[in-house]
Amino acid sequence: MKTPVLAILLLVLGGLGLASLFMVHETEYAIRFQLGKIVRVDYQPGLNVKWPFVNNIRKFDKRILTLDTSPELMLTSEQKYVNVDSFVKWRIVDVARFYTSTQGNEAIALNRLHGIVSDRIRNQIASRTLVEVVSEQRVTTMKAVAEAANSAAEEFGIEVVDVRIKSIELPDDVRESVFRRMAADRQKAANLYRFEGREAAERIRSDADRQVQVLLAEAEREGQKVRGEGDAIATATYAGAYGQDEEFYRFYRSLQAYRSAFGSNRDTLVLDPGSEFFDYFGQDGRD
Repeated sequence: MKTPVLAILLLVLGGLGLASLFMVHETEYAIRFQLGKIVRVDYQPGLNVKWPFVNNIRKFDKRILTLDTSPELMLTSEQKYVNVDSFVKWRIVDVARFYTSTQGNEAIALNRLHGIVSDRIRNQIASRTLVEVVSEQRVTTMKAVAEAANSAAEEFGIEVVDVRIKSIELPDDVRESVFRRMAADRQKAANLYRFEGREAAERIRSDADRQVQVLLAEAEREGQKVRGEGDAIATATYAGAYGQDEEFYRFYRSLQAYRSAFGSNRDTLVLDPGSEFFDYFGQDGRD
């Protein structure tokens, strides 16, 4: 009889021992409750002890978590609607405050955090133009949102680590209007470039025509100069030849005149046989 009782006693003691132990991982916070009241939150990672049936333990993730929201319609300072898709990086920094403010319900915490971040993004978008939101000021905007949201989330024991905008899209009707305006602006710029191109082409052609005229004039002047020099040399040569034998020169010039005058069968000349033109038509070349 003693053996079964001892075995039962050992089993009960073993169960109580196991019920009094719990493990805390490095990625967890642990809260110990006693009759629904928080009695301890500063547990270190490892094996810890509690009173069985008197204490109960709740654990919460201490890692950085992500809140990914659905796109929301917001207004810029220009009164233009944009669809803003963002996400939040957050973590629990005060687990006791987190539990008391949200009853330990993560869904409540996420809902409140979403409201805080959404309001701050909406305020920042409303104070900026569309160009400022999507340009280099986007980083500054998100930093301001994260700081404002972090201040508001402290009462829930939450730290907002970062806020990021994944995309900013225009509504379909606004997008079409923007695209049409952008197309019109690009067409206007293209027309301006074409006009400037035609103007530059005309200027280049005019300059080329002027240079052609200048080159032709210079070439004509140079040609006249060369022809004048050639004529002078020819005249000097003819004069030298004429001075050496005047009679032969007159005879040679008469032969050239006969060749030119009688070079075609259709030519007809009516001349006095006694004119000087026929001086060399005699038998001895004299009258």
